[in-house]
Amino acid sequence: MMLEQLLLLAHVIGATVLFGTGAGIAFFMVLAHGTRDPKLIAHVAGTVVIADTLFTATAALLQPVTGYLLVRLVGWELTDGWISLSLLLYVFTGLFWLPVVGIQIRMRNLARAAAAARAELPAAYFRLYRIWFAFGFPAFFAVIGILWLMLNKPTITLF
Repeated sequence: MMLEQLLLLAHVIGATVLFGTGAGIAFFMVLAHGTRDPKLIAHVAGTVVIADTLFTATAALLQPVTGYLLVRLVGWELTDGWISLSLLLYVFTGLFWLPVVGIQIRMRNLARAAAAARAELPAAYFRLYRIWFAFGFPAFFAVIGILWLMLNKPTITLF
């Protein structure tokens, strides 16, 4: 029972880190973007890239591990509907998150270059920002769906 509680705690902490870091990153990036100040955006985007690397990536790698161990320990099946749907939503989220990491790095680099040149942000930055912003919505709602599934464990027949 103690192992189950520790795994569940690790899994919940991982989910909290994923959701919280994602929401925090979005909040600070949107606020920085609103200033149109290349120096500020470069600084915030640099911090965001570090946070995504340290927190989001680590939690994203550990979530499936703790989830799988919980499934095995508790006796659920990966084919249980709520688990399968959670896994599908997790992959769906990753398909939006992985490009966002690269976009954040490119946005950071463009803002750094503009700040160094004392120039305005280039059009490429704004194109990347629009993509970054749009990609956040499906990932955000997918994570909320995963959290709902994990908390409620509804009976769902997928296969």
